Amino acid sequence: MNERVVKCVKFGEELPGLEEPPYVGELGQRLYENVSKKAWDLWKEHVKMLINEYQLNPATPEAWEIISSECEKFFFGEGAELPPGYVPPQQKK
Repeated sequence: MNERVVKCVKFGEELPGLEEPPYVGELGQRLYENVSKKAWDLWKEHVKMLINEYQLNPATPEAWEIISSECEKFFFGEGAELPPGYVPPQQKK
């Protein structure tokens, strides 16, 4: 089976695309058409940090509003911002 290739909005190059839309609706379709697996992996790490820092419960509509908004910024806007006061975990040596 041939791998889908997309022009990735995050990296600006042709890369393997997602296997299916990651979310339902318009945002999911835009992600499917414009985001590579490589960029999606970056988003997954970023959204984990958001969930932890903001103590979001992904099962709630309020959390999904924040996640969707941040996802939109991360891929199609000015880029996602880090939460105020966020301190990245120390890298293991």
